[in-house]
Amino acid sequence: MPKYYEGKEESGRPCSGFREDLQSCLLESDCVLKEGKSPKQCLKEGHCRSLQISFFECKRSTLDSRSRFRGRKGY
Repeated sequence: MPKYYEGKEESGRPCSGFREDLQSCLLESDCVLKEGKSPKQCLKEGHCRSLQISFFECKRSTLDSRSRFRGRKGY
């Protein structure tokens, strides 16, 4: 499950929290652990889909010029 920002350092990179949560979700999924597939293959199959969408939306908000005034979405 996502760990959000509890005990994480500020890395300065946009969307770093989503990136770490997506990475840990993929590495701890049954697809990687039991089936022995790569995380990239498991991502294509739809594992951790909600975190993938959240990460995409966060990265997209960094390109949005309106976010300069409103701030980035997510955490």
